[in-house]
Amino acid sequence: MQLIGKLIQLLPLQTGTGKNGEWKKQEIIIETDGQYPKKVCIAIWGDKINAQQLEIGKTLSIEFDAESREFSGRWYTELKAWKIDANGQGNYTPNKLATIEPLEVTNDDDEGLPF
Repeated sequence: MQLIGKLIQLLPLQTGTGKNGEWKKQEIIIETDGQYPKKVCIAIWGDKINAQQLEIGKTLSIEFDAESREFSGRWYTELKAWKIDANGQGNYTPNKLATIEPLEVTNDDDEGLPF
């Protein structure tokens, strides 16, 4: 999945040691654009954390996976980023209607009929 939005908050960097060794996790808050902006928390794990990309106010394009897990009868969902593009473009394809060429109008003696 992909999300494009403005970085509005960096949560504290979390680190620790697990069965696979050292780990680190950076959670960020992104605000989407549009009539009804949404705030979304996304986790960045390990070597995917690039502090130079993570500047408050910068537009980011984030490719992520959603994962849910159950603990004590409750479900928890985490969005894990696997690619971050700092210029906010990513593989975004604009609406095809925006690229349609305007119709060329000629002034023939056909009284405006298309046939």
